[in-house]
Amino acid sequence: MRKLIIASVATLALAGVAACGESSADKAAETQADALEAQAAATPNEAEEKALNEKADMIEQQAGNADGGMTTSNTPNTSPSTEGAMAPAPAPAQ
Repeated sequence: MRKLIIASVATLALAGVAACGESSADKAAETQADALEAQAAATPNEAEEKALNEKADMIEQQAGNADGGMTTSNTPNTSPSTEGAMAPAPAPAQ
């Protein structure tokens, strides 16, 4: 029980920190990406699921890149179709 409370408090603290730097454009992109991911999870077609998840990842990446890429350089590819593959890190800006 104690561990559950600590984990809950830590999760809320991290959510609060993450929300501080989130713009309305980021929130809109996240909402759109979440809708695509839900649609992907509901489809029985593997190819369609993969395409929808890739589109959702692209939307999230583009929204993150609006802030100079500070939030996307270490973002994993969360598509269940790629079996844990990680998205490549972008090259550093020069």
